[in-house]
Amino acid sequence: MTVLVDPDTSVRATMPVLELIGVTKRYGDTIAINDVSLTVHPGEVVVLLGPSGAGKSTIFRCVSGLVRVDAGHVHAFGRDLSTLSRRELDLQRRAIGLIFQQFNLTGRMNALGNVLAGRLGHVATWRVLLRAFPRSDRQIALAALDRVGLIDKAYQRADSLSGGQQQRVAIARVLAQQSRLILADEPVASLDPAAAENVLSVLREVAHERGIAVLCSLHQTELARRFADRIVALRAGVVVMNRPAHAVQAPEIDTIYRAA
Repeated sequence: MTVLVDPDTSVRATMPVLELIGVTKRYGDTIAINDVSLTVHPGEVVVLLGPSGAGKSTIFRCVSGLVRVDAGHVHAFGRDLSTLSRRELDLQRRAIGLIFQQFNLTGRMNALGNVLAGRLGHVATWRVLLRAFPRSDRQIALAALDRVGLIDKAYQRADSLSGGQQQRVAIARVLAQQSRLILADEPVASLDPAAAENVLSVLREVAHERGIAVLCSLHQTELARRFADRIVALRAGVVVMNRPAHAVQAPEIDTIYRAA
């Protein structure tokens, strides 16, 4: 299939927060991703689409520094991850917020406590162990909960919240972390359609408002077309589409999945 690339007509004056340049990753004899290039700019929501095994999860592992690429470069915040020391990589990760399909909240802890987990990289270890967060951190966490519409649930146990509410707590956590880049791996896969739309709407709004770059993988193609700024589609580890979401038609995406 011909790669469909259509650069956005609006020229971005800002440097990308994330840039993959010709990235290849192998696992033994298997090529998971091959010569993948993409960018995510501040305030941009880029959605990865593609059938299972297309390489989406491998891209997340490369970006988060969990695996090293075999060829090409991953630049985050203007720095090549392959050139960073372990300490420098840990510092980079503070600015990367992670949102998962299964929320990754501590169920017995209230919503505020879960959001405060986003401040762990910003406070002294003893404060973390004693859960003695400064007033300023609590204010940051409460403001994050307010932004996602859950200030009234701040002291409610996380496991008593609905799935959509729990995922919004996860978004509040990365806001409290003051992330500049959010990696969202199938964040609405376990939610009903209404909750999925609500979560993606909040994620897109905070990205646009705060200039946060978002790289998100989805299987719901219609949601991708509605909530993404740009869609990058993969098949068998290769980018086969990289276009503004408004320029992507449903039959084109359906073809990518049928051909898998």
